[in-house]
Parts: sequence; structure tokens; C-alpha cells
Amino acid sequence: MGLRSLLAKDWKLDVNTGPVETPVWTPVKGLTSFKETTDDSTEDDGDFDDEEGWGSEVVTERKWKIEAEGRRKRTDAATFTPDLGQEAIRKAARKVGFGANILVRWYRRDGAPDAYEGTCTVSDFAKGGSTTDLEPFSFSLNGQGAPKEITNPITDEETP
Repeated sequence: MGLRSLLAKDWKLDVNTGPVETPVWTPVKGLTSFKETTDDSTEDDGDFDDEEGWGSEVVTERKWKIEAEGRRKRTDAATFTPDLGQEAIRKAARKVGFGANILVRWYRRDGAPDAYEGTCTVSDFAKGGSTTDLEPFSFSLNGQGAPKEITNPITDEETP
């Protein structure tokens, strides 16, 4: 059997809405775009010993970041009730300092082993739009230290 491409839409993002000691993982619904990146600092490691003239660089620091976009969601209730995951991100985007740290995890819903957890802050939170738009939102999650690889929370029964 040949190889098949992974679908980008299979990424899932959860935010902890409970205490750090016993996380309550709440999905962030309505995402339409998800991108995890690293920003790497490097230093030149070249020296005169390489007589052929090839250089060398060493990564001295990495920072992770998640950039996401979506559509703001709410329940059908008469009283405005926002999506709990989106609301946790929105509230965190209004804080600074240690109080702005949130715990998130991101993983693939197709059962691939890509699954991580990390502490981050929210920046670049945007919402609004034109009169005919569904209200969009976008944000960046800026990692605080190394993300931890975790076992993918999707079980075999949930895998499509």
C-alpha cells in the first residue's frame, strides 16, 4: 500500500480549564487554521580545523509557538454562552505576567504519535470583522520552556 498524506485539519488543541495539578482538558472549538513552529537561535561553530571550508552551526535555543485562527462559537442557548475553550484563550489574552500562563496540549485526531503539552502565554488575540463576516478570531501561543511529548489522548476507538 502506498503512503497517504496527513490532513492538516486533524490537529486538535485543548486548554486546561482546571487546576494545574489535575487538568480539565477543554477543546478549543471552531479552529480553521493551526500551525506549530519553532524559532531557533544558532551560533557559528566553524573553526580553522575544517580544511575544506565547510561551516558549522549549533542550535543554542529553541522557542515554540502555535498560531491559530478560527470562527467564534457559542451555544444555541438564549443567554450568550461562549465556547469554553475559546473563552479560556480569550481571557488569558487579557492577562500579563505569571497570571497569563496557561497549560495547553495539541495532538492529531488521526492517532499519529504527534502529541505535546506545554505552558504558554497568549498574544496577538484578534476578533471582529465586517458586517457580512462570521466573526473570526486568531491568536498566538508563545511557549514557556520545552513542550513535553505526551501519549496521544485519542484512543483506538476514537480514531477515524
